[in-house]
Amino acid sequence: MQLRQVPTTRTARRAVASAAIVGLALTATACNRGSTSDSGSGGGDAAVGVTLITKDSTNPFFVAMQKGAKADATKNNVKLTVASGKQEGDDQGQITAIEDAVARGDKGILITPMSTGVNAAIKKARDAGLYVIALDTPPDPADTVDITFATDNRSAGKLDGQWAAATLDGKPAVIALLDLFDDKIVSVDYNRDQGFLEGMGIDVADPKKNGDEAKTGTYSGGKGGQYTIVCNEAGNGAEDGGRSAMEKCLAKNPDINLVYTINEPTAVGANAALKAAGKTATIVSVDGGCAGVSSVKSGVIGATAQQYPLKMATLGMEAIAKIARGGEKPKTTEGLDFFDTGVALVTDKPVDGVESIDSAKGADLCWGN
Repeated sequence: MQLRQVPTTRTARRAVASAAIVGLALTATACNRGSTSDSGSGGGDAAVGVTLITKDSTNPFFVAMQKGAKADATKNNVKLTVASGKQEGDDQGQITAIEDAVARGDKGILITPMSTGVNAAIKKARDAGLYVIALDTPPDPADTVDITFATDNRSAGKLDGQWAAATLDGKPAVIALLDLFDDKIVSVDYNRDQGFLEGMGIDVADPKKNGDEAKTGTYSGGKGGQYTIVCNEAGNGAEDGGRSAMEKCLAKNPDINLVYTINEPTAVGANAALKAAGKTATIVSVDGGCAGVSSVKSGVIGATAQQYPLKMATLGMEAIAKIARGGEKPKTTEGLDFFDTGVALVTDKPVDGVESIDSAKGADLCWGN
């Protein structure tokens, strides 16, 4: 992803607009967890101490979380502390931030957990009475935190697949799958990939493994038709990786007409490779950042599934403030083991049977520049 900053006023407007996409209720048994302190008193008008800990402070996804939480903190009378690792993989940076939150007497922590390396620190925080909500990235195991607020990545992938199948209108699908990694297994990677195939109406073998489905067969989405999966290549979520992955796929089969990408930078790289080869293909993706929505408007990306990092942060902060004041705990979304913060398909080429919004609406709700 390109590094971008998100204007606070624009982000605040998007928070209001995105709430209309998915109606979310925070319901459960009343509980006031932890002891009273100046930064997190459970009664009256006292400010509630909350720490937001992201993986870094440069990725536009996490910048959106930070900006949105800061903009919303006053409304909820939250004393917000923002912290992060220095970069991806900085477990110790997150551990220090967790320990600081406990020492400060905060009532809760919002965290995009770096890895299992921060699990012990999270446990200590919960043992000290803090309510801990994971954002975007579910920990392993899931019950390391009290609850996770995140995008349903399976649903995001399915929306892409359903739209792509309908768009093909019965024509053969020659598919390139540009994934995140080929040397490790992460849930966001297989959920988006396998969700896309399920949306296309293609049987998947192991639903938690990329690349083990039949390489040829029929898809049942839309009007149905024949499919060929040319490749599963890793682009590492980056534009240059997307370009090199697409080049490898085109070398295997130059007739690719449908490209799934793990995220929008990968999609931009894939499009560059297609253009250089004098080829065109329908590209679908996931993220919904402002740059990605712009790529939908320009036609580079046919459709993208938009997620809402700002909503994850603001709803999580509101939940902790409510609990600290003797209110209700959030529940997981029915049928899921996390709290679903919503997803919407953004496309300027809508199809029957697949709910979507256009790029103008997507621009109102997007994050980043």
